[in-house]
Amino acid sequence: MHDLVIRNGLVVDGTGSAPRHADIAIDGGVITAVGDVTETGTREIDATDHIVTPGWVDVHTHYDGQVSWDPVMAPSSQHGVTSVIMGNCGVGFAPVRPDAHEFLIELMEGVEDIPGSALNEGITWNWESFSEYLDALEVMPRTIDVGAQLPHAAVRAYVLGERAHEYDVTAAEIEQMVDITRDALTAGAFGFSTSRTFLHTSKHGLVPGTHSTPDEVIAIGEAVRDSGHAVFQYVSDDQGTGGDEPWLDTLTALGCPTTFTLAQTPAAPEAFRAVLDGALANTEAGSPMTPQVAVRPTGMLYGLQSSFHPFIAHPSYREIRDLPLADRAAMLCHPDVRQRLLSEDPFTENRFAHYMATNWSQMYRLGDPPDYEPPLEASAAAIGEREGRHPGEVVLDWLVEADGEAFMFSPLGNYHEHNHDVIREMLDHPAAVPGASDGGAHCGLICDASFPTYLLTHWARDRSRGEKLPLERVVQLQTSKTADAYGLTDRGRLLPGKVADINVIDFDNLYLHAPKMVHDLPAGGRRLLQAVDGYRYTIKSGEVTFDDGEPTGARPGGVLRSGRS
Repeated sequence: MHDLVIRNGLVVDGTGSAPRHADIAIDGGVITAVGDVTETGTREIDATDHIVTPGWVDVHTHYDGQVSWDPVMAPSSQHGVTSVIMGNCGVGFAPVRPDAHEFLIELMEGVEDIPGSALNEGITWNWESFSEYLDALEVMPRTIDVGAQLPHAAVRAYVLGERAHEYDVTAAEIEQMVDITRDALTAGAFGFSTSRTFLHTSKHGLVPGTHSTPDEVIAIGEAVRDSGHAVFQYVSDDQGTGGDEPWLDTLTALGCPTTFTLAQTPAAPEAFRAVLDGALANTEAGSPMTPQVAVRPTGMLYGLQSSFHPFIAHPSYREIRDLPLADRAAMLCHPDVRQRLLSEDPFTENRFAHYMATNWSQMYRLGDPPDYEPPLEASAAAIGEREGRHPGEVVLDWLVEADGEAFMFSPLGNYHEHNHDVIREMLDHPAAVPGASDGGAHCGLICDASFPTYLLTHWARDRSRGEKLPLERVVQLQTSKTADAYGLTDRGRLLPGKVADINVIDFDNLYLHAPKMVHDLPAGGRRLLQAVDGYRYTIKSGEVTFDDGEPTGARPGGVLRSGRS
């Protein structure tokens, strides 16, 4: 008798093969048979009229703090994710000296918009080294498996202390960073991560490591390569537009595996193609290079509850910003208040913030169900022009909907043509994997942990403004492709011998709701969540962790360690 048998489902196995009807048997947390299973199971699940897929593997998350207090690991776990990689973009919480806790929290709060109050109250801090961090996480069973990367900012803060942001470092300090990297990789780190973008700042300035010398980066990259099991992850302003990473060619020549976030930029809308083709060529030549691409436009959710909206820096809005939400929404309906707001400019010296607040052609009503592929004529600019109104007045109408609880969508990257054709091209390229969901982060402005669900609903079923993607390709992208990018070859496929991480999905009725702001983090911290209907069962290592979207209490997940058999 098998431990669990899933019967009569349409199996989409993660390999890219065509879906087929089959049963799946599970024993000891591992898939033991796929096909016609005649033997019964201690428990059986009827998957008639459902699809059966591997559990999603999300390789770009920021649960580094949440993982120390939360066994459920929402929102990713609520969207069928069974394995995550965290520690991206150079920020995280290990290694750390006892007097540097607040510094790392401030970095994470500034870069990833995670409430510092929640991190201060929730993180246990029962570690100093990266190895001790992994050991501390192992104590808590959870619904999913977590793997971690070593963050550059934490390494620099540990070695340099108050000089963490400085450009000049000594050879001895670089060697100390390399030693920390080697120790972390030996302990099971999946890679080393760094940030090279002006978008990542805290009150201290750019993230430590943003302008590190090539000598420092290359020395660490050599340690990553020498481990034989890790990757060098980075996020950069260079999107194929100018080669502002002087060390990248050297890492490629060294054969150091790299992975990075890639998006279409309006400054050079064709550049992403050369990056994808170059990554494929490098991989085929023996230097693995994996671009991570978003499954919908990289963008933000503006609202009166958000960290940002177009009027947040206006003097007249600052006068009312501390009012209760419904009162603020009511005030923004008053003609005199609107007139003052529309006559003002954002009071900020940040040019990027000013651009975001006035880029009316890239602001849309999100709606419910949310529309992430709106046409240009639905923008605030286009509506304002048609109706003879200031586009800001259109935006004010959207902001006050639902007593101020509604959201707008402002795509920044991958939306130069005002459709998803470029995103489809990226997703269909053999070099790319889905990334940038940022699960656990950007709590007040972005809600992209639903990326795996959106892959199914939009790309395999609902898209109406262009070509879809085959169901088997969509599933492969978020399972075997992402798993293989980080060496997780024991999962991501519904094959005998693989870890029994599985989703049973009512595909026809899979429904992604509009995002909501909730205050359920420690210290009442806020975060955006996006509910979903249609995940009938999520199974982790053979145990049902979610039943119709509700956690069952089973927590078979743990800490993954790269390079360990």
